[in-house]
Amino acid sequence: EHEQQLSMKFDNEIVSFHDQLLGQILKLEKDNYMLLDIFDQIEQWKKTTINKIEKAAEKAQYQLIELIDKQRINVVKQLEPITKEILCRREEENFLENDIDRLRKKIDEIQQILQPFIQKDTNKSIIVDSDQIDWDRLIYIRTEQLHSPVLSNANLNQNTKWIQNGITVAGLNGRGTGMHQLCNPWGSYVDDDQTVYIADCSNHRIVEWKRGVAIGRVVAGGNGAGNRPDQLNCPTDVIIDKEQDTLIICDYENKRVVRWPRQNGKSGETIISNVGCWGLTMDDDRFLYIVDHDRHEVRQYRMEKRQESVVAGGKGPGNRLNQLYQPTYVFVDRDHSVYVSDSNNNRVMKWMKGAKQGIIVAGGQIQGNSLTQLSNPFGIAVDLLGTVYVADNGNNRIMRWIQGAILGSVIAGGNDQGNQSNQLCHPTGLSFDREGNLYGSDEGNDRIQKFNIDRN
Repeated sequence: EHEQQLSMKFDNEIVSFHDQLLGQILKLEKDNYMLLDIFDQIEQWKKTTINKIEKAAEKAQYQLIELIDKQRINVVKQLEPITKEILCRREEENFLENDIDRLRKKIDEIQQILQPFIQKDTNKSIIVDSDQIDWDRLIYIRTEQLHSPVLSNANLNQNTKWIQNGITVAGLNGRGTGMHQLCNPWGSYVDDDQTVYIADCSNHRIVEWKRGVAIGRVVAGGNGAGNRPDQLNCPTDVIIDKEQDTLIICDYENKRVVRWPRQNGKSGETIISNVGCWGLTMDDDRFLYIVDHDRHEVRQYRMEKRQESVVAGGKGPGNRLNQLYQPTYVFVDRDHSVYVSDSNNNRVMKWMKGAKQGIIVAGGQIQGNSLTQLSNPFGIAVDLLGTVYVADNGNNRIMRWIQGAILGSVIAGGNDQGNQSNQLCHPTGLSFDREGNLYGSDEGNDRIQKFNIDRN
């Protein structure tokens, strides 16, 4: 009887739901794709955009009509005295060589003014064609990702290359406090639309820098160094919690982690105190990972339940496999393995979930500049293949370390310390966008450098 009940339960709860799911999959054919609501949204966007473009074109046509009319009136006014003089001289039969040359010159000058309006091949001289719209990104499709670093979506492999001349996307005018400047940028976060959020450490603020603009916008802090709710003191890292639409910030000198509204936030709230927070990240289960630089450990926090546990280090400063020494930044992969930049040990460590000690995945030799060595590693990222990318701060370069490799390779910088487009000066933060483009916080040059992925 029990077996019969289990059989019925299996049919009702497994077979039935499986068949329903299979039926839904079979219905999802290409012919039915257009029935999805999102296609209606795209169609509505198309109509709205076309309407806006038509209105812009009509406005330009109206402006052109006004311009031509204004010029026509101006030309008529200039021609009037010449017309009177011609009639007068014709009536008096008064023709001198100099007068003929003078009148011809004036008529030619007026003709030149009129020329752009009467010949089709010259009308471009009065049309300003604004090419500021990025048509490839005017509308595009992306999947929403709440917490995980965007590198997990980038199609990277061990042969991927980046263009060696970087583009400055933030901090175009050297060190300073202006909205077009940065001062010791540290950690950064790149959003889905390539907006960069920067921990502008010595300006005590978080700056939002949208793609393609020359000026940033303060989204947290910016009220001088201090510990008030509306202040920061040397922030070193920032991430976005999209579920709550907030910024989570390492406020290092205040020994706290603060949460700040992403939209028009005037002040933040302390969510973790008494912590030497240098770097942080969040996984898709909403666990927050904090690098405690001062306690030489990485802690995991369950925000809603106020729970915390040490997931890397925690055995005091040292170079054993169960120790860290002044760690800086952290990355967590889909298996919840923790990668941490063990800065003063000149290595990157991987701690698998629940492990009592880590394994060295990059560096681990004495401090140096060979391809087997690192010098004070900072920002870190890991792709789906387990390849480690690290900002090699003391060597002014960004390195790639393939899983299991003894030595790494330089993917950006490494051309001595400097401020040229192919140089870095003590890089700190490291981020990727969804397309695999690389962003480095070039701390010594007070700028963010973008190294585009090489498609050739």
